[in-house]
Amino acid sequence: MTRLRGTLRRTRWRLGLAATGAALLAAGLGLTVAGSAQAAAGCKVTYATSSQWPGGFGANVTINNLGDPVNGWNLVWTFPSGQRVTQVWNATVTSSGDQVTARNVSYNARIPTNGSVSFGFNGSWSGANTAPTTFALNGVTCTGSVGETPPPTTPPPT
Repeated sequence: MTRLRGTLRRTRWRLGLAATGAALLAAGLGLTVAGSAQAAAGCKVTYATSSQWPGGFGANVTINNLGDPVNGWNLVWTFPSGQRVTQVWNATVTSSGDQVTARNVSYNARIPTNGSVSFGFNGSWSGANTAPTTFALNGVTCTGSVGETPPPTTPPPT
């Protein structure tokens, strides 16, 4: 009887060890898959000058999300002719030199797949009021088609 108890204890211990190892392996594989998965990203931006006067202009911007849903966005572009944003609605704007970053406000942070969000602004210009041609949504250049989100610059936590 003592021998049988010893055999049962060893068997239970081995089964427990095997189950723990299998669980750790499965968890590790899950982390690997989750860490390497990338969301589809894609966007199209429509920039339209709505009005223009000597030294000033109004513009409307529409972001069409062609990829996976977005929750929190920033749109970056560079003015080619030294324009400046002076007033904005439905976004917040910061700028550094000719580079402009528009960010969502609380009520328009989500852009569903095939959804859009719009904002507008008034700006100043001198010389020429040339429209920007390149836009990036959350770090991904808007080309009008869907691609993969670039990998993160830092590895995901394990």
